[in-house]
Amino acid sequence: MSRKRVWKTSSIVSMVLAVGLVVMAILVNTTSLSQQTWLRVLFGVSALNFALRATVPLVLGALSGILCERSGIINIGIEGMMLAGAFAGFVVKVATNSWPLGMSLMAGVLAAVLIGGVMGLLHATLSIRYRMDQIISGTIIIILAAGFTAYLFDRDAVAEGKFVAMPIPGLSKIPVLGEVLFNNPPLTYLALILVVVLHVALFHTRWGLRTRACGEHPRAADTVGINVNRYRYMNTTLGGMMAGLAGGFLVLEAVGQFQEGMTAGRGFISLAAMIFGNWMPFGALGASALFGYTQALQNELLLAGVVNVPRHFISMLPYVVTIVAVSGFVGRVRPPAAEGKVYETESSA
Repeated sequence: MSRKRVWKTSSIVSMVLAVGLVVMAILVNTTSLSQQTWLRVLFGVSALNFALRATVPLVLGALSGILCERSGIINIGIEGMMLAGAFAGFVVKVATNSWPLGMSLMAGVLAAVLIGGVMGLLHATLSIRYRMDQIISGTIIIILAAGFTAYLFDRDAVAEGKFVAMPIPGLSKIPVLGEVLFNNPPLTYLALILVVVLHVALFHTRWGLRTRACGEHPRAADTVGINVNRYRYMNTTLGGMMAGLAGGFLVLEAVGQFQEGMTAGRGFISLAAMIFGNWMPFGALGASALFGYTQALQNELLLAGVVNVPRHFISMLPYVVTIVAVSGFVGRVRPPAAEGKVYETESSA
């Protein structure tokens, strides 16, 4: 099956599922169907809101992977970049608690993005300059972030305040959809906007064409004057910044505080979403929404108490869905052809 055909099929399936979910959500939340516990658990506004919150860090992590891997650099270190960004955002938020809340939160976001970019640059340097195996380099990023954040974390520190919902006038009044899509804090809106921006940038700009050329056929790109390694440095750093933003979301918008290991495997689920989405921004959004919905379902099932199995089995649901999705599709998608391959220019070869 060709890549184009796989993408077309997955797009149709995603759209059908999305339309079906929207229709069911509207029916359940506006009719007597809301009296059915199972339907309320599956399609209630609270479940959809939680699904969107769970989707945001996953899609930002997936976009991070797309930026890196479309230029030819494997990045399994998203988890570490995300954790480092979360910690940096927390530290700066605590240090600026006395500032006006908006300024303090923006400073935290900036710190998260910058530290994520530093981690991305480190990964690029190890992979390109020192030609380290990119899987090993990503693993180092994860271990480094986990170790430093655990060692430096002050358990007595408290971040005061977090981003709150900013309803969009008019749109937020739409039944069901308005409550879910148009009544969110700013980083949620930003994540959804970035999906569109990255799609347009990748497939409708010169930068995007050159980025994809570096990941597919770097020798041909070099032949026409594209500095392949410069693009790889740039995109891996941008990818790190995207992962840092995901970490900042967890601390500054979702939770409000930092906890050791708070990313809890989200970086790896983001990688699965990237693969399942065929290295496409909208595909990654759809896959992230699927995984986010399973996390919401896990939460709703536990709160509703409608199942008679141990809670640990319910908590496994998002990870089981991730494994099934990737194992079912991994043979049907094709990564960028030059992914993970060190590139040497003609002059250095």
